[in-house]
Amino acid sequence: MTKLKKHARITGTTRADLAIALKKKYEKGARIRELAESIGRSYGFVHRVLGESGVSLRGRGGAARTKKHRPRRST
Repeated sequence: MTKLKKHARITGTTRADLAIALKKKYEKGARIRELAESIGRSYGFVHRVLGESGVSLRGRGGAARTKKHRPRRST
C-alpha cells in the first residue's frame, strides 16, 4: 500500500478503496498500528475507516482480568 500525503483529506472513491484494502489486511491479521504505519496515517484514522467499513474489531490482547474470590465472613 502506498503512503498517503500528510493532512490530505481522503474522500469519495479513494476512501472507499482504502477502506476495502485496509479491511482485507485487518481481517488477515494485521494490527491497526501496522496498517497506520504502512499508509502514513494515524491509528485513529485507520480505526475510524475500519469502523466505517463495517469491520468487527478484535478485542485488546492479554489476559482478561477477573475479580479475586474472597470467602465471605460468617457472622
